Amino acid sequence: MSSKQPRPLALLVTRNFPPLLGGMEKVNQHLLLALQKGWRTTLCGPAGCADYVPPQTEVNESPVKPLPVFLVAALWRAMRLARRRRPEWVIAGSGLTAPIAWLAACWSGARVAVYLHGLDIVVPSRLYQWIWLPFIRRCDIALANSANTARLAQQHDVPAGNLHVLHPGTDLPTLTAAASSEFRTRYGLGQRPLLLSVGRLTQRKGLAEFVAQALPAIVDRSPEVLLLVIGDEAHDALHTRPGSERRRIRDAARMAGVESHLHFLGRCDEATLGAAYQAADLHIFPVLELSGDVEGFGMVALESAAHGLPTVAFAVGGVPDAVQDGRTGTLVAAGHYDALSAAVIRQLTHARDGANIDACREFAASKAWPVFGARLRMLLGGSNV
Repeated sequence: MSSKQPRPLALLVTRNFPPLLGGMEKVNQHLLLALQKGWRTTLCGPAGCADYVPPQTEVNESPVKPLPVFLVAALWRAMRLARRRRPEWVIAGSGLTAPIAWLAACWSGARVAVYLHGLDIVVPSRLYQWIWLPFIRRCDIALANSANTARLAQQHDVPAGNLHVLHPGTDLPTLTAAASSEFRTRYGLGQRPLLLSVGRLTQRKGLAEFVAQALPAIVDRSPEVLLLVIGDEAHDALHTRPGSERRRIRDAARMAGVESHLHFLGRCDEATLGAAYQAADLHIFPVLELSGDVEGFGMVALESAAHGLPTVAFAVGGVPDAVQDGRTGTLVAAGHYDALSAAVIRQLTHARDGANIDACREFAASKAWPVFGARLRMLLGGSNV
């Protein structure tokens, strides 16, 4: 009979997990994968998440909507599971589930960690600030996705000694010239200069403002340029303004006279997205500075770099952690659309070359998912294998 002791258990509690879409969801999926190298894993997540977990992970699903139903159901399931399975760690995938994770940890004698994304610190809700933030402050470890998120957490009295920056990661794909040419042929793009925007369509991403205030100047200097938008409406997001963001972007383009320079591709599979990164000349990330809303990191800029594609972006929120100014792209002061359009025009005059591609990919490799996983396990005291 084997006397080998079973590995300890880690419980992840989060609403932000596939099948929901977004950067937070991708981070939590990789967080669960990384935990498996040091712990047995279990997940309390949204309905449908069982199809997206690694093998040997116990799953407890709760309805995504309405939010109070998810919170109550997730609390019930997490408390029962923690009491029965006695995890070593209970981890909140965002500040939203920090109270659930903290209560489950207290109920079972576990330690508790929370992964902070930025918005879950500054969300403009008095109820949230009054109830949720105290639980975040009580966590044994608070992991921040960027230096800016860590600063926000400190400003909201999260103990500095408990805070650690843990950047999201990226895959480092193999690049092929065929992928680029096939993508351009499939969508009839020819050799047009191609600007790429990737991500869910929300106000914070700033596309309507970019189209209105920067794209006309870019078109004047590069009459064939096309802005290709990959992504769809953020129907499952908790913080969105009413109405269609796609319609706002289209209306802005029509009023600015650049509608023929805008094309929506919608949601794409990973292969198509990878080909788009390789086919594009430049990734644009004109994120807005909004009160009560913040870009925590900017994973699409890191994914862009992994494909050798530079980014031009506003230096807001955690974006400077995802774009190395002068190496993997250009950062512009928030709201300076003349400078942003000038940076885009300047970049379009320089074709992507081997040195530029290598610099982007070297930066991305320093933040790849294995690096993320090893640091996570180190911070939680688990195995680094």
